[in-house]
This record gives sequence, C-alpha cells and structure tokens, in this order.
Amino acid sequence: MNTLKAKLPPMGTLGPAIALVLACAFFSFQHENFLTLKNFSLILQQVMVVGTIAIGQTLIILTAGIDLSCGMVMALGSIVMTKFAADYGLSAPVAILCGIAATTLFGLINGLLVTRVKLPPFIVTLGTLNIAFAITQLYSRAQTVTNIPEGMNLLGETFTLGAARVPFGVVLMLTLYVAVWVWLRDTAQGRHVYAVGNSPEATRLTGISTEKVLLGVYVLAGVFYGIASTLAVARTGAGDPNAGQTENLDAITAVVLGGTSLFGGRGIILGTLVGALIVGVFRNGLTLMGVSSVYQILVTGILVILAVATDQMSRKGAR
Repeated sequence: MNTLKAKLPPMGTLGPAIALVLACAFFSFQHENFLTLKNFSLILQQVMVVGTIAIGQTLIILTAGIDLSCGMVMALGSIVMTKFAADYGLSAPVAILCGIAATTLFGLINGLLVTRVKLPPFIVTLGTLNIAFAITQLYSRAQTVTNIPEGMNLLGETFTLGAARVPFGVVLMLTLYVAVWVWLRDTAQGRHVYAVGNSPEATRLTGISTEKVLLGVYVLAGVFYGIASTLAVARTGAGDPNAGQTENLDAITAVVLGGTSLFGGRGIILGTLVGALIVGVFRNGLTLMGVSSVYQILVTGILVILAVATDQMSRKGAR
C-alpha cells in the first residue's frame, strides 16, 4: 500500500488536470458544439497568447514575485513591432526582434528596480503597467496598426490535424513549455529559481547570487512577453493598442490554477499550461452559453481567489 502511495503523483499536480476534465465535462453538457475538434482548436488559438505570457509570469511567481505589467508590456511589444514594420518599412523578422527587444527592456527595468533599488515587485510592476499603457497609447495614437508584412502573420497560419485547424503559434507555445520545463527540472539555473523562491537568504548563503537569478528571471519573462506579442499580431493581423488589459489577470489566474504557489518556490510549468487551458475552456464555454464577457471576467476573478485560497490551505496543512 505504501509503495502504491509513493508512486502516485501529489494532489497538487493532479488537481489542475482534474479541474480541466471537470470543466470540459460541465460545458459539454451545456452546449453540443463544445466537444468538437473545431472548438478545441479555437480554444488553443485563444489560449496561445495568454499561455505564452503565463510562462514568464510563472518564472517570476516561482521567485515569490509577481508581474502586473505583463499584459500591457505585451501590447506595447505588438505596437512597436507593427509600427516599425508599417512606418519604417522594416522586414518582418527585424520588426519582430525590435518588439521583443522593447518587452525585454521592460523586463530588465522591472528586474533592476526589484534587485538594485529593492522595491516590492507588486509596486514596481504596477508602475510599469501604467507606463507601458501610456507609451502604447501615445506611440500608436490609440489607433490600430495595420498594413503589416505578410511574414508577421506566419504564426497565425494553420495546418490540418484530423478535422481541426491548428495554428503554428500553438506549436510554438507548446514547444516553449516543454523547453522551460526541461530547463527548470534539469539545469542548475532552473533549480536556482526554485531555491530563491523557497528561501532567498539560505540560497544566498550557499553562494548563489540571488540578485542575478531574479534579474535573469525578469529579463527572461520580458522575452516571453515579446514572443506573446508576436503571437497576438499573428492571430489578429494587426497591432492593437487596447490589447493586454485583461491578460495580466488571465496569466496570473493560469499560473495559480496550475498549482504554482504565489508564495514562491513551488510549482510546475506544465501546470501553468493546464491552468491556461482551464481559463480558455471557461471563457469559451461561457461564450457558447451566451454569457456576457463581463460575467466571464467575474468568473475568472472568482477562480483565482479560489485557487489562492486552496494554496493557502495546503501550505497550512503542510506545516
């Protein structure tokens, strides 16, 4: 009996997967079109941007930080890359790199303010959220940017998988999840991320530079936001200055629903993917049921509170 128990995954790992299955079961009874390959393909398309943002958010939360600016930084990146392409005639790859550079710069700024100035991540990213929003609106003049090169839509194109059409962007997102999972699990740098989240002081005493780890995590998160910008542009075919206003909540919700503790040091990146799918399933299922988008945001808020409350209770139970 003890051997069987030892082989079973912990409930914290199984919980998100069970929640995803239950959510799919519920919505399958609510609408006949939910359990179709076409609809699941649509869910993946809707999830790929938030799912990619959530990778960066997971890394930050694993260090016991948080990034409230992620959605608006993503929107800024999409405006930079589309404006550079449309206004300055840059090729798609160069324009995309410029957008990723802009989001990475914001990651660097967040990281420096947290590590060097010693400001709380919540305050830092609340400030940069507003800065990114203002720059996005001013630079775009609050206008959607169109007339972009065809190459910027490449990741939005689809291929046939059975009866479904799957975007190449979804494949990129899944590849990133696998790569980060391997990095966190099998490399010293990945294990340092967990160590800093568990106990920064104990980690520092072992000779690991906690400041370098934190700075690297925020910069890397900025890179992922830039990739999410690319996916957003590929999906819509334009740069939208009003994008990113709910993605920060959706990304944090995905991370927490996926089993990563907001207190740091505990979580699995593949759980975040499941969490993002849960958010996507709820949004899609509620839309099929004709529920207003305002109520969908309400449900998302309830989900994140329930997930954090569950994490808090599990922490108390472990003591």
